[in-house]
Amino acid sequence: MRIKKWLSFSPDSLSLNGETLGVVGGGVEMLHELYRRKVGDYPKFFKMDMLGKLGFVASELLLQSEDAPRFVPREDRSVVFCNRSASLVADRRYQETISDADNYYPSPALFVYTLPNIVTGEIAIRNKYYGETSFVVLEKFDPEQIAMHVAAAFQDPVCQSQLVGWTECSDESHWQCLMLLVEREGELDRHGLAATLERMFTSL
Repeated sequence: MRIKKWLSFSPDSLSLNGETLGVVGGGVEMLHELYRRKVGDYPKFFKMDMLGKLGFVASELLLQSEDAPRFVPREDRSVVFCNRSASLVADRRYQETISDADNYYPSPALFVYTLPNIVTGEIAIRNKYYGETSFVVLEKFDPEQIAMHVAAAFQDPVCQSQLVGWTECSDESHWQCLMLLVEREGELDRHGLAATLERMFTSL
């Protein structure tokens, strides 16, 4: 395996392929500003939950740096994301709409985002990726577990590359995102990938 591109992102810093990028604002407004500056052509972005916005913006920044054709059907690329809190931010907002029997207003717009794999689906649809899409909820950032899931996806001979992400979001002001493009062919085995993930995560 080989890490072709990578991005690390928190409310305090943004780094793409080892180069620090300037960011404006903080919290969810930072994501909105990056969307306006770097993307701007996917209005559905503003309907997404916080986890969706984080994964979408991070994937756009990373894929724009790939210097490869976009939005063409690909069966050879998979999307594999992980985190610890699943869709907790959207879950809490949805709970607020159903917890008071006298003010009961369940919102389908919120309910759809109470599944964490919506973000991988949004990215796959946007980019026409037809490989595996999965979202794995772990107890904590576990590079060995993540590397195991990446290696398992490469068991499919059609899969030649993967968009791999750790997208942890506890509220609209606190998140961690580590996202990589991993190719099948390269010098890393599963344990080497895990060690690299550990070093990258430590620097977040």
